[in-house]
Amino acid sequence: MKKRQKIRKGIILFSFFLFPATFYYLSPVLIVRASSMGVVNGSFVIFLLMFISALFVGRGYCGWVCPAAGCQESIFLAKDKKVTKGDSVKWFIWIPWICSIVLFAIKAGGYKQIDFFYQTTYGLSIADFQSFIAYNIVLFLLIVFPAFVIGKRSFCHHLCWMAPFMILARKVRNSFQLMSLQLVSVSDLCKHCHTCTENCPMSLPVEKMVNRNMMENTECILCGTCVDGCKEGAIVYNWGKYNKANSADAKIRAAD
Repeated sequence: MKKRQKIRKGIILFSFFLFPATFYYLSPVLIVRASSMGVVNGSFVIFLLMFISALFVGRGYCGWVCPAAGCQESIFLAKDKKVTKGDSVKWFIWIPWICSIVLFAIKAGGYKQIDFFYQTTYGLSIADFQSFIAYNIVLFLLIVFPAFVIGKRSFCHHLCWMAPFMILARKVRNSFQLMSLQLVSVSDLCKHCHTCTENCPMSLPVEKMVNRNMMENTECILCGTCVDGCKEGAIVYNWGKYNKANSADAKIRAAD
């Protein structure tokens, strides 16, 4: 394993270990409750920062920081089933959720105050038995169980309420041609060893993306597993503007 991947896995595992303390700052429920009271809470701020960061590093948060990533990639050792369908499911969760936030905020007369530590105890999420039970229920039902039953990083594909923020920001970045982190392929160097596709934590058809020079994909988390796993250097990180010729998404999925 390349040093960069060791660092990445160390970061997401550490983030997962801290999840009991940071749980509320990623909560889809607390932001609704806070909005109904006209309060900008911690999760509101975090989700906004995710959107802004994705303008420059795409879904890098998902690959390098997210606590759910640490949990799910640990499960790879026991269950390494690929997920290739259902990416649109999360939108059926995200859209009504966003609408409810907006409606509650309007009903409250707009946001009147900022309380980053809303309903936390000294900034910590898990401070009593009830919170501990809620945390474990969410962890099992939304992250652990889908990973075992449906496939690796199923939460990211199907249930994550945070991913759409970053996907939308990436589309904004592409539309306005902003400079950002991206993957670029050199198809002539590909030896068709299938290593990139086999090891992709998001189950993407990376080899096809490489050979079509279309590396942009809404489910790519820029983790660099394919970059560090390719001995031929057919995939590299690049800081630059979006090129429509590098858009994979529907074309690649449709070809499978």
